[in-house]
Amino acid sequence: MPTRKTQNPQQPPTGPSTPDAGDAVVLERRAQRVQPPRMFQVVMLNDDYTPMEFVVVVLQEFFNKDREAATQIMLKIHLDGKGICGVYSQDVAATKVTQVMDAARHAGHPLQCESEPVE
Repeated sequence: MPTRKTQNPQQPPTGPSTPDAGDAVVLERRAQRVQPPRMFQVVMLNDDYTPMEFVVVVLQEFFNKDREAATQIMLKIHLDGKGICGVYSQDVAATKVTQVMDAARHAGHPLQCESEPVE
């Protein structure tokens, strides 16, 4: 049986194209300050025509509130003229407003909902 001769691994060439340790530049890592996303609150406005029960159902369906919390928010809307349904990022808040407005229009109610920045 013939024997194979193994070769030693070749070293990479050293020359002018390979920087030596004296030419290396090391940059310091700077901590980046990232601001958290701006938050928006979804606010539902009171009107004299939308049934209170519809507002409670909307709060349960789109804002995941239990019956008790939805009723409390509905009463706040009714007594104070407006109430905060939840606080979300801008895109999520806009989606929630659209969902509420679409549901209200579909049911034939003039319910108004808007989002505003949290201060």
